[in-house]
Amino acid sequence: FQFFWLSLNVWLFGKTFLLYNQGLQYYYLHQMLGLGLCVSRASASVLNLNCCLVLLPMCRVLLAFLRGSQKVASKKTRRLLDKSKTFHVTCGVTICIFSVLHVAAHLVNALNFSENYNEEFVTLNAANYRGEDPRKLLFATVPGLTGIIMVLVLFLMCTASTYAIRVSNYDIFWYTHNLFFVFYMLLMLHVSGGVLKYQTNLEEHPPGCFNPNKTLRQNLTVPKAFEELFPDYTTESFPEDLPVPEPFVQNSFMRVCSEEPKFQSHFPETWLWISGPLCLYCVEKLYRYIRSNKPVTITSVISHPSNVLEVRMVKDDFEARPGQYVILHCPRVSALESHPFTLTMCPTDTKATFGVHLKVVGDWTERFRDLLLLHSNQDTEILPMFQQRRYPKLYVDGPFGSPFEESLNYEVSLCVAGGIGVTPFASILNTLLDGWKCYKLRRLYFIWVCRDIESFRWFADLLCTLHNKLWQENRPDYINIQLYLSQTDGIQKIIGEKYQALNSRLLIGRPRWKLLFDDIAKCNRRKTIGVFCCGPNKISKILHKLSNSSNSYGTRFEYNKESFS
Repeated sequence: FQFFWLSLNVWLFGKTFLLYNQGLQYYYLHQMLGLGLCVSRASASVLNLNCCLVLLPMCRVLLAFLRGSQKVASKKTRRLLDKSKTFHVTCGVTICIFSVLHVAAHLVNALNFSENYNEEFVTLNAANYRGEDPRKLLFATVPGLTGIIMVLVLFLMCTASTYAIRVSNYDIFWYTHNLFFVFYMLLMLHVSGGVLKYQTNLEEHPPGCFNPNKTLRQNLTVPKAFEELFPDYTTESFPEDLPVPEPFVQNSFMRVCSEEPKFQSHFPETWLWISGPLCLYCVEKLYRYIRSNKPVTITSVISHPSNVLEVRMVKDDFEARPGQYVILHCPRVSALESHPFTLTMCPTDTKATFGVHLKVVGDWTERFRDLLLLHSNQDTEILPMFQQRRYPKLYVDGPFGSPFEESLNYEVSLCVAGGIGVTPFASILNTLLDGWKCYKLRRLYFIWVCRDIESFRWFADLLCTLHNKLWQENRPDYINIQLYLSQTDGIQKIIGEKYQALNSRLLIGRPRWKLLFDDIAKCNRRKTIGVFCCGPNKISKILHKLSNSSNSYGTRFEYNKESFS
């Protein structure tokens, strides 16, 4: 997908480059600036397109509406919506690449405007005189100054978006990324300068035409004796009513100019590209603010092993589908910062409670945990916190769609989780516990890989309850549970009598993915299986590769991956 999009942008760059290189209306400007004109305008066209589309994947409400509505009935089309984050990143990378080209081209243009100053076309020149310092064009004009500031803003946004900074200090990423609004405002000012101009009177003045009133006076040498006999000839123009001999003027090589060339600045088109998506994004942000301005009621907080916190809450008129996620905002933790978390429990017709599991791995989650728990160093046992206390205000924005909503729409699904990546599947398992017969799903392969044995206790009760329920309904083959402990010092098991069903499904080591896929394909011949993964990129890449590979059983695997927008 990334290769296709970059190829499309290169094609657009090439088409625009040829337009400015061969277009007659840019003849005189091209003579002055050379290839700098073509490169700057071609890169600008690519930037307009990508600055227009980069905001659309961030319109979460729109994506959730399209996914949940019948307007997008095709499963394949809905899977494209799951590429929203990938598309956003691809557009961002494209903006960075072509911004470098755009800046380099305009640096050359500023130099050429100064060195190639032409007194015949004063209105075409951006410089005021020949040899003017090009730095004045960069620092003393609206396009130049706004361009420099935009480069600095874009540099901050790009560097803070790297994986290392996002992991080490998410606050830097969040705050710098919100500079996009400044970038867009500067972009609208940037195109208002009208530095580059095109010729408007091509019919009256074809580029390179013959001007009898000007060219002859400049290029023909009049004999001195002839000048003395006809002193007015050298200063007067050709009479307009005097017919010029046809063979002398109009031949196959030269056309006559009827007037001087006229130049006009381009109409600023950038705001037409970005105003629509920018307004849509702002309207959605306003809608989300209104929808989430009422805090939720936290009913309980549970401290799980391995630094995992479960928060259960209720909110009026809150509805969600299994697999969706919400964005939590706690003003006492951070006035502006918020984070997405997958729902592990969805409200139903019988209960209004919904919940999330969050792993304490950063500053935000650490401060949030300290505010929720009475003491920051809690015991590792699963202890409900029913003590009466005032929890901090917590606002919930959402829910928003994710690819895991599709897991119930396949006849057979393979769900693979790595560590805390099990959270999207928890809401699906909870939904199946309430009733599975109303869904298309008839067989679920659930693979969960963890580093320590205690992590399985996050949802051990849920897995055992669902397993026992399916056995009572005579459907033990409905779910196939496989738990993998990747790191161990010896024989391990989940402590507790009620977890015997899980202990028999606990394996030491890592899954042998190729054998696992072959076995699933053999048991589900000529079927389409949905593959869902939420975990480390290494596992994701392996599953993606195996899903795309063919097998001898006619089974087709469709790959889906969790990706927060």
